Amino acid sequence: MGIFCLACHVILINCPVEIRRFLQGLLLLCFLTFLAGEVRILWAAGKQPDKDLEVLIVLGAQVRGTRVTNSLKRRLDRACAYLKEHPKTVAILSGGQGRGEDISEAFSMNDYLLECGIEQARLLMEDKSTTTWENLKFSFGLYGADFLNSDLHGKKVGIVTNDFHVCRALMMAKKQGYKKVQGVPASSNPVLFLNYLVREFFACAQTLLYYRKR
Repeated sequence: MGIFCLACHVILINCPVEIRRFLQGLLLLCFLTFLAGEVRILWAAGKQPDKDLEVLIVLGAQVRGTRVTNSLKRRLDRACAYLKEHPKTVAILSGGQGRGEDISEAFSMNDYLLECGIEQARLLMEDKSTTTWENLKFSFGLYGADFLNSDLHGKKVGIVTNDFHVCRALMMAKKQGYKKVQGVPASSNPVLFLNYLVREFFACAQTLLYYRKR
């Protein structure tokens, strides 16, 4: 970002006035677009869910061997707290097995929540997905489960993920047909939060432009 700003400065001071004004306007438009995106990401990160969610979808994150990483632990702790406060809510744990993982993310999450005191009857594993899009797509397809009794179209669904990631997850969910969906933000590493915010702007832009509605 610093190199980009320096390059813009060099170009602006060395170009004709007419072109400079055009580039300044273009840069201002880019900055305002970036600022609007960051505001939307922060708003989603801070919005708390309703107390009557019927289903939580806990999005997976990297597992090292069989051990949950910091980001995933934060998601699971948030899910555990919500499930204990709302005993009628059930959870879909979504995440497959990737490189460097001895077990699927879903299996690791299931073990963690069992140790947290959540009953197995309230937990369902989705262990095929490898991306956020697949997390939501495959979880949507699990409506044959006994405790759901119907598809997720009519259910109040909460997506549990780290705060900076909520906005993008909700964008994907709505593109896939989720009707009553909310974010359930978990905390994230404060040292890396600014980096996450910048990265998420471009990830949200990709989601907006690349992924199509169902």
